[in-house]
Parts: sequence; structure tokens; C-alpha cells
Amino acid sequence: MSSRLQSAVLGSSLVYPNAVVWSEENLVAVACGTSVIVMNPGNPGVRGIITIPSTKTFPIGVIDCEDLLNGCLLPCQLSRDARPSVRSISWSPVGLANNAGCLLAVCTTGGNVKLYRLPSCEFSVEWIEVLDISEMLYNYFKSTSFEEYQIVSSENLDVAAKDPDDLGGTNMSQIVRVSSGKGKPQKKASEDCNLPLVTIQQYASRSEMLMSLTVAWSPILGTLGNGVALPHNSSNCCSILAVGGKCGRISLWRIHAPDSYSTDNIRYSSKVSLVGLLKAHETWITAISWALYEPNISKPQFVLATGSSDGRVKIWLENGEKLLNSSEVIYDSFSLLKEVMTVDSATISVLSLTVPSHSPGKLLLAIGKGSGSFEVWMLEMATRKFEKNGCYDAHDRIVTGLAWAFDGRCLYSCSQDNSMKSWIFVGNSLSEVPMPSTSPGLKYSPDAPYVFDSCFGLAVSPGNLAIAMARKFDADLLHPMYQARTHKAAVEFLWIGGQQLGISSTSPDINSEYFPGFPEKELFCWETNILWSLNQYENLNRLLNIWDIVAALLAFKQSAPEYVGHVLLKWLKSYLRSQFDISITLLSDIFEFLPKLSSRQLHLINIISRHVMLKDYKAAIMSSKEPDLEGLSGAEEEQVTLWTELFLGSENELLERLVGISFSAILGLLSNSSMDVLKNGSWSPDGFLQMAQWVSHNRENVKGHSEFLAAEVRKVEKRRLQDILGYEVNEQCNFCSAAVPFESKEDAMCSGMNYGNGVSQRHKLERCAVTMRVLPTKPSWYCMCCLRRARKLAPSILFTMPKYPSDFKSYLKSSPYKDSSTPCCPFCGILLQRSQPEHSLSPLPV
Repeated sequence: MSSRLQSAVLGSSLVYPNAVVWSEENLVAVACGTSVIVMNPGNPGVRGIITIPSTKTFPIGVIDCEDLLNGCLLPCQLSRDARPSVRSISWSPVGLANNAGCLLAVCTTGGNVKLYRLPSCEFSVEWIEVLDISEMLYNYFKSTSFEEYQIVSSENLDVAAKDPDDLGGTNMSQIVRVSSGKGKPQKKASEDCNLPLVTIQQYASRSEMLMSLTVAWSPILGTLGNGVALPHNSSNCCSILAVGGKCGRISLWRIHAPDSYSTDNIRYSSKVSLVGLLKAHETWITAISWALYEPNISKPQFVLATGSSDGRVKIWLENGEKLLNSSEVIYDSFSLLKEVMTVDSATISVLSLTVPSHSPGKLLLAIGKGSGSFEVWMLEMATRKFEKNGCYDAHDRIVTGLAWAFDGRCLYSCSQDNSMKSWIFVGNSLSEVPMPSTSPGLKYSPDAPYVFDSCFGLAVSPGNLAIAMARKFDADLLHPMYQARTHKAAVEFLWIGGQQLGISSTSPDINSEYFPGFPEKELFCWETNILWSLNQYENLNRLLNIWDIVAALLAFKQSAPEYVGHVLLKWLKSYLRSQFDISITLLSDIFEFLPKLSSRQLHLINIISRHVMLKDYKAAIMSSKEPDLEGLSGAEEEQVTLWTELFLGSENELLERLVGISFSAILGLLSNSSMDVLKNGSWSPDGFLQMAQWVSHNRENVKGHSEFLAAEVRKVEKRRLQDILGYEVNEQCNFCSAAVPFESKEDAMCSGMNYGNGVSQRHKLERCAVTMRVLPTKPSWYCMCCLRRARKLAPSILFTMPKYPSDFKSYLKSSPYKDSSTPCCPFCGILLQRSQPEHSLSPLPV
């Protein structure tokens, strides 16, 4: 395909559908045989790995020796494998790991489900196991003696034993022979094992109860601000992990956000509890998909779609508040909305559920099947009316991937027949449209040979401009010496920003001279989709992750810089909500409009300015200096100058808001003797002295309200502030204890120590991006966008501001976010992390 962005070769084969998943923090995981490969799409050469250990066996009972050859136990006998493969993987929402990142749930053919995290503190390639869900499930069933859950009859077991997939699985249970016994249920211990004697039906039933097949995370509940779970609100912030089993039952696990986020805490401290057991199907559960339906923001509802091996699909509805607050296991937590029986009763291989924002009362469900066809259903949530939009014989073999994109306006499908197709709505039915045929930027030089024979899943990027597809090589077409041994599969990253989404695909604003040789229709589609993607991030419940937007703009900039300028000016014009012409002077207008923009809009301006329009002047803007414009034409010089002014003005606007929040919180603490903010909140003001000095140094660039607040803070005695905040106001060097004067918000130089020989040694120190105080030597938070560091987290209220407030004190008092902090950069809005060596894997949201 000519729309390929890049590819990454994998050394292990692909086995199961849905083999690739894309996280909110911009990591891609691929299920490859006996391991999971994790990579950054911006640098796929640096990878992490999860090596699947041998299957853990659980002692569920003993049976008579003569029963070992019974047909009920045949699946257990045949499904033993020393090295189980990965069957299903799923990323959690952002905010559940200790470092505020994502957790990865991995389900193996042995039926084990475990949670893993990024090795941010260990600096290793191998990901760290944090939780064994299967062991917790076993302990729960063991505590109830399995008595209430004997749910599989011998007839069902005989049918299940005929399924060929049993031959490739791995048994989780342990068969222990006993020399005698009649096979009746009783508490009888053998000579070597203190386990109960059970019937073969009980043994097979317990084995299936512990055999997990698929996993899926729900959207996060209790999200505030910019989509990251807030530490002070962790009791009301969680995600539900659904684990579908061979017995037709789904276990629901509530995983809370940590009490606080840290860069160096290696212990997983989140609360995890089993909150529900749902008997969803009579046969194997093969696919699960979640969606969050919000008719009432205060009472969101979960929609859960489940598919089984008999071709049945069920749609369930649950009040999120019930799962959030439940203190015991619920057996009837979900109400059944609809049961769908597909036409050919083929096994359900994949489900994809979405609630389009442009039609929030509708729900779209795509159902992929083992026969190669897929169905699309639409649900009107208000009337509970289901409508089948069509059944599409799209592929010749099993559908291995389905993904909605562009807010439910486009559906991508792939199959084991090595095909991937794109579909858009024309009226109420889907119509196949061609994939984008050309790529922005320079011609792509493939790292992997294009000799594939099957596809095993696809995943759309957070910004919907790229797609990752897991593909298996055709071994017969590889070079037997140089490729066959190492090239088992690959992940292809394809551009989909030029995807056609409607009938009209031309624009009067587009000048084909911008990009000679590029189809005008796709050029218009790229513009439309980039603008749509940028506008989606104005939703504060979405974490900022615009890697694909920045990558696409940079690719276009290589060959068509005028086109990039046109698209970005059109984007900025939408902020003004006026009839300004699209010209370079628009940058001056938006500069004057900065106080009226939301903090999220300012974050987007900062990222686009820094990494796209001013990428060649990164060193200058890092030090807040004017870039060197020598050698540029008059028009180019004007463009760089205006973008630099806009960028510096946007950063200054955000900093003023942060300073205003801190000053107002300090003054509020002084007038409140109970000091509730410090006692109950996870954020407290800091760095007021340095902030006041920054205001003094920048009087010509700050607003009068900031000067007024700074003057109020200066009136307070330092001793009183030290007593309230609990630390020394004046700063000292980390290395020589010399005083550190304030000269810049970015870095500092200590006064130095005189060693008696006339030599005075001074140390250069880095300042915290949030408090402007000198950073300690211990690990700190790091921004991958602006490369700043922070020791404290910024207040969440900064990220939710719709504009610069006229009165910070009143705004702070009325905001529900005043006591909380969030692990995001105050200047870029992206997720902070611990700085990693170049050879280590780390998320890159820009």
C-alpha cells in the first residue's frame, strides 16, 4: 500500500484475532504467540516485551483413576501446553497505573489473566506483572467451595470437547489420580494431596469456570478535568475489567486509580475487587466490547456487548454508579437490552461498540464472525429500538478486526484472508470505499517485505489519522536464509487521514498547487479530518495525545508547507468564531484573543507551534529567545515571527493562570484557620515567593490582576508562610548549600562557595515547571513535549479553565477541582512521566 507510514517486523507468529491494541497514552501492543510486544508508534524499534510464563495450575479437586479417560475430561487431557500463547489483550484507560499510565490485561490460552505495567522505575525491557486476576478468581470460588457455580452439564461438556480450539489451549487445573473411590462428591483426602474428591462433572465444570478466553476494559468512571483520574477522588474513579470465560460467565473486576501518583513507587497500591458475575451465554464467550452512554452526566451508564461461540450477541445495560459503589459481588448487575442471533450462527470473533458524539442517543455495534461476514446494528437508546443496518459478506475467512473511526462515520474491517476494507455510512447502510492511496510527505521506504498472507487485527490511533494492522508473513515468499527465521509477522502503520467520509470531497479553499501530484479529493479529506481531530481534543475528557496529528502535519510540511499553514490558520480561525480572512495576519488576531481561550486550546496551540511550525527553532524557543531568521525570505520570516509570538504568548498566558491559582490559594489559606485545603486536598500551593519574583521581572507582559495578587502575597510575613506550608521559603543549592537567587523560571545558578583559594564554584540547577522552585536531585516528573521537569503536580483547575477569570478568588472557591492535582504538564497538557534512557520504551504523545 502506498499509504504506509512505517512497519515493524516481529519475530513471533500471530495466532488469534484482535492481536493489536492502541493505548490512550500512545503505546501499541501486539499479541505474538507466547509473548506480547509493546512499541511506540513513533519509534517502533525500541520495544518492551511480556513473556508468558508456564500455566499456573490450581488445585480444584481429585477424581478416581478410572475416570481419567472419560469424555468429559478429554479437553483437559489434550490441552496441556508448556508454553501457552496469548489469546486476548486489552489496554486500560489512562490513570490506573502508579505513574498515571495504562495497565495491560493479558489473557493466555491457559486461561490465565494478568495485569502488567510499564517498567518505568526498573529500566528494563520486560514489563512488570502487578496483579493475577485468575488467582483472585480461584480464591473467590474456593471460598464458596464452587458449590453455587456448577453451571456446565455433561452434555455441554461433550459438545465443547469437539471444538478444535481445545487442542491449542492450556489447562489451568490439576488432575490428581486417586487409587480408589466411587466418584461421589465428598471431602476425602488422598495420600499425597489434601483435596476433596469430586465427580468428573464437577471437575470439568470447575476447570471451565477458571478458563478465561477474552478481556476488555470499560471506559473510566469518575473522570474529571482532562481525562486523567484524580488522586483525591480515587474512591470514585475506576474502570471495570470484564473477563469472559469458557463457561459463558463474565467476571467483572473493579480496578481503582491509585491514591496518589508517583515516579518511583514500584508497588501496585490500587484497590481491586470482584464486583459482579454475569451468566451471559450458554457457550464460550469469544468477544466483549464496552461503551459509555451518558444521557445524564451525573449518572452515566455502561453498555456491554458480549458474543459467544454459538453466534449469539447480547447487549447489556448497567448503571455505572452501581458498579462504582458495590461492596459485594453482584449477580444481576446488568439488564439485557437485546439478544441478537446472527444469520449463519458462526462464532463471533470480534465486536466493536461506539456511541457517536454527533448522535449521542444512538449506539453502533459491529459484529465480526468466523464466516468472514459482519453485521452492523443501530440502537436508539431512548426508545430501545434496534435496527439491523445490514449484513456484509466482506471477507472470505474469519473477521479478525473491526474498528470504528471518525466518530462512528467509518468502519474498518480485516480478515485472515489478508484483506482490509473501509466502509462509510450512505444513508442507513454501509458502503465500501477505497482506502487512501497516497501518503503525505516523502515516499516511504519499507523496512519489511510486502509478502503477507493474513491479517490478525487492527487498531485506530487516538487521533484517527493512522491505523495499526497486525499481519502474518507468507513463509513461502520469504528468503529462506535471511528472512524466514526472523520474519514471522509485522505491524503496519498506515495513514487513514485521507479517508473519504462523504459524497462531497472538494473544497473551494484547496489549491492543488499546494501539493503537486496529490489527489485533490484526498487533500480535502486530509484537511477535513485533521480539523475534526483537533476539534475532538477540546473535549476535556480526552487525554491530549496528538502524535498522529503532529506526524501528519510534519510529513506534509516536507513537501507542501503552504498547505500546512493553510490548514492551521483555518483551525485557529475557528477559535475566533468570526469572519476573518484566512491569512497570516490571523496570528496577530489570535494573539490578542488568548485570554478568552480555554486552557485546552492553549495547550494545543503550544504543541502545534513547538513541534510543527517552529520545529527548526527548538533550541531558541526552549530558552525563550528570538529564533535566528537569517536566510529566510520576507514571507517566511514574518510567519516564523508571528508563530513565535503566538507560542510565547500562549505559554505566558498559561503560566499567569497557574500563578493566579497559586496566589489565590495561598491567600485563601491565610484567611482560613482550619486549613482544609492542606488537610483534605491532594494539591496545595507552592513556590509563591518565586512566582512573585517572576511577576516582578515580567511586569510588561503580565496582567494587572496578577500584579495585584503578587502584591497581596508579598505583604505576608515569610515566617507565617513557612509555618503554614511547612518548608523553608528561601532556597539552597542541592550540592553546596549556597543561596539560590531567582533569575529565571526555567533554571537557576547558586551563589557558589568560596574555597579559600579564590575559586568560587557555582552550580546550575533546574527549576520545577509547576512551582518554579529548584528541583531536588531525586526522580521527578518529565514532559516529553517541552522537556520540562516538575516535582509537584499542577492543580486540575488549571486544565479546566474556559478562559482567564476576572477574579481568581471567586473562581477558585466555586470550582470543584480546587483541591485536586493531575499528572499533566501545565504548558502542554500531556501526561507526565519519568524520564527514560533512549534505549527504553516510553510513551510519546507528540
